[in-house]
Amino acid sequence: MEEQTISIVKQSLNALLENETFLPDLQGEMRTKAFTSLNAILSTPNQIHKSFLRVPLESGEVVRIPSYRVHHNDALGPYKGGIRFHESVNEEEVINLAFLMTLKNALHNVPFGGGKGGIVINPKNFTDKELHRICIKYVRYFNDVLGPDRDIPAPDVGSGEREMDWMMAEYKKINQGQPYLGSFTGKSVANGGSLGRREATGKGVYFTFRYMLGNYAKEHEQTLTGSDNPYAKTLMEYANRPLRVAVQGFGNVGSVTALEAANCSYLQNKVVAVSDRNVTLFHEEGLDIQALVQFSAGNKGDLPTSEEQLKEAGVKASIRSREEILTMDVDVLFLAALENQLNATNKAEIKARIIVEGANAPTTREADDYLSQKGVIIIPDILANAGGVIVSYLEWLQGRETQFYSVEEVYNQLLDKMKHTMDTLLPLYFSDPLPLRQNCYIHAVIRLSTVLYRQGKLY
Repeated sequence: MEEQTISIVKQSLNALLENETFLPDLQGEMRTKAFTSLNAILSTPNQIHKSFLRVPLESGEVVRIPSYRVHHNDALGPYKGGIRFHESVNEEEVINLAFLMTLKNALHNVPFGGGKGGIVINPKNFTDKELHRICIKYVRYFNDVLGPDRDIPAPDVGSGEREMDWMMAEYKKINQGQPYLGSFTGKSVANGGSLGRREATGKGVYFTFRYMLGNYAKEHEQTLTGSDNPYAKTLMEYANRPLRVAVQGFGNVGSVTALEAANCSYLQNKVVAVSDRNVTLFHEEGLDIQALVQFSAGNKGDLPTSEEQLKEAGVKASIRSREEILTMDVDVLFLAALENQLNATNKAEIKARIIVEGANAPTTREADDYLSQKGVIIIPDILANAGGVIVSYLEWLQGRETQFYSVEEVYNQLLDKMKHTMDTLLPLYFSDPLPLRQNCYIHAVIRLSTVLYRQGKLY
């Protein structure tokens, strides 16, 4: 996935190199050298920090757990990115996720750089006491590179507000007398977190889809209807009709996205399928998402996996394999699980014509190219799932000011920010043959390149 991101950024830089209206002060050999510098800077992280956390378990055993904190680029501000708790975490993955955070913040004009962390564990295999120790050890091992003006972690897959509360408490203990509220975001409201932060990513994911299929399609109907652009044709084919929706992943992002889709009165959605790490649930007439959210909350985050559990949840559904959701005959597929879900193996079986990336990097380059050539609309991760980092920025601001916003103020600022980005990108997307991902990358690279040039970092 890292190679895919680097490749798209390189394409963006090549396009900008040929456009002499961009950074016009750079001409001739100087321009070539500056863009060579940009490619080197953006394709590599500033620092990679790795440690093995020494953690005593309740059994008396001591384990050594690989963990990472990657700093990709801080030209726009302090490093920012979540800490992933998952057994598949590896150095290459964390580097790529940090890279994507740099691009995401640049795209949405959020004054943060890109960072990311990871701990190689399955959190379900540890007790609460052991997870607390792991969080404390992570802060102790990486304390020298963390801080509200240097690197600000947040939750990611497998972690949440509880873990951020624990980590901030340890940071405060180590750095007595120093500002600490902005050292971690995604905390509980009682511990200085922001109202709306937990739901922010899922709400933002659904908003990008709703805005494109609803507001934008209606406001530009005349122009889009007469367009030869393949993505405009797809948009208008699906803009004014009932939509069958599937959501892969039922964690924090997926469950909120599914609820938003099920409750939306603006579009004619019907959520017919959801999945998690164990199972896909399908019902042609639409699933009771609220009942599934309530059941999973009391079942360690897992969906029902048997007829008995479905009955307990009060939900009508057929039980399918977890992979089946990707190839179901639906109109819209939200990807809110892990990386590499749509790939060379299954790309030809994907039936959804609109794909929204709630997860980071869920579509490989092969699948992205294949689907885009067929006119499939793919709303990419750096556009769709930025709600978390946008509200993390608002949380960081509130911590510095010790003044807190209402949930309405938070959501208004979140949606205004995402609407502004969409309004900048969509006219270009629906008027040229480039996929939306490429348009997003070009926009992000323009901002990063301009700032790096103005800061004198290309020489």
